[in-house]
Amino acid sequence: MKTQLSTDVTPQSSFFISGIFRMFGKKLVQQLKDFFFTMQEFFLFSLRAFMAFPKTIRYWRDVLDQATICGTDSIPIVLVSAISIGALLAIEVGNLLEDFGAKTMLGRSTALSVIRELGPLLMGLMLSARFGSRNGAELGAMQISEQIDALRAFGTDPIAKLVMPRLVAALIMFLPLTALSDFAGLQSAAYMAEHYHRIDPGIFWNAVYPRLAPKDFVVGFLKAPVFAVIITLVSSFNGFSARGGTAGVGRSTIKGIVVSSGLVLIANFYVSKIVLENM
Repeated sequence: MKTQLSTDVTPQSSFFISGIFRMFGKKLVQQLKDFFFTMQEFFLFSLRAFMAFPKTIRYWRDVLDQATICGTDSIPIVLVSAISIGALLAIEVGNLLEDFGAKTMLGRSTALSVIRELGPLLMGLMLSARFGSRNGAELGAMQISEQIDALRAFGTDPIAKLVMPRLVAALIMFLPLTALSDFAGLQSAAYMAEHYHRIDPGIFWNAVYPRLAPKDFVVGFLKAPVFAVIITLVSSFNGFSARGGTAGVGRSTIKGIVVSSGLVLIANFYVSKIVLENM
């Protein structure tokens, strides 16, 4: 009786399992095709954006407008994030160093953390959320309302008109924003070192300036143009790829923020690794 049941059930189960594997395989193959097709489209999109750089003079007003948006208008959020993380870092690192009797090294520890990593990283994440989301939403709305198609119909390259000014503005403004983030983070750390840990400001800053090496600034400021390229191109590409009405604009905007933020974190690691290993 048991043997008969097993022989009756086994062919059905094997057919069911094989059907699941075939369906899963087809879905996986389709996802891989979509991924490589998207990567191809993104590569061509990025190439066209860089090739449009000679048209910067023609669209200099657009560059200035985007520089105001991603630069001047982003100062408050960059300052808030940098001041918060600098103060918190000084408190936590100071408490840890106090256990080893090395509170005088708080300035060096904080400076290296802020200049190399936290300053540019926080700036990149904040601008990915602010500047990247604006790019995705604005370009996605233009794509849905067929304004981008109208630009093509009038003989205007939409990438040169809409993407290139954003990229140039980000490349210009991300560097001073990184410097501002580093400065604000160090100043807040120095304030907390003086008023929370009772460390003399002279001791704090004497542990900062003489010990900073050129590679510390290179690894920090080299991340600014890398983040600018990633955030601008990823958010703009997703905006151009928006489909399906207002819901599609929302999906493309969220996707641009998530992907650009993840790539910023990955790029942050590899830039630090490459520079520190070769300098």
